Amino acid sequence: MKGSKVAFYFAVQSGGSFDVDYKVTGPNGKVILDGSKERQGDFVFTANEAGEYSFCFSNDMSTFAEKTVDFEIAVENEARAELPSKQGTSPEHLSSLEESLFKLSGQLSTISRNQKYFRTRENRNFSTVRSTESRIFNFSVIESLMMVTMSCLQVFIVRFFFQGARKGYV
Repeated sequence: MKGSKVAFYFAVQSGGSFDVDYKVTGPNGKVILDGSKERQGDFVFTANEAGEYSFCFSNDMSTFAEKTVDFEIAVENEARAELPSKQGTSPEHLSSLEESLFKLSGQLSTISRNQKYFRTRENRNFSTVRSTESRIFNFSVIESLMMVTMSCLQVFIVRFFFQGARKGYV
């Protein structure tokens, strides 16, 4: 619908460096939004033309890593449903009830979006923890092997010194 506000949200939940390319194209083929290597985005634009809008995600920069992308597309100026009117109910009462419902709907939408944002942060932080845990484990294994190697080398050197003492090296 012409003049409607379109909200577009996306977040890379997992995979690679948590980045993705995106492009939003209007019905006439004109690019409305374009970005590369973005982790998440939250955009609102006005649909100036009626027709089909395309929302494309691309993973060309890292084809070896699969990615999970969470996205939401909402048209904000959708036609509102009318509440059925009962006899004896004043229009002012209905309009205040409708306003309360629309406020509640907006607040629920905000809560839902915040939950998605925190879920994204949790996934990224968990990935960081896994990566750090892997590095710590690898470093510990290498350090342990180095300690065992150094102790064996020290034993060999000390034994060599004592064997040499019997042969007249000292």
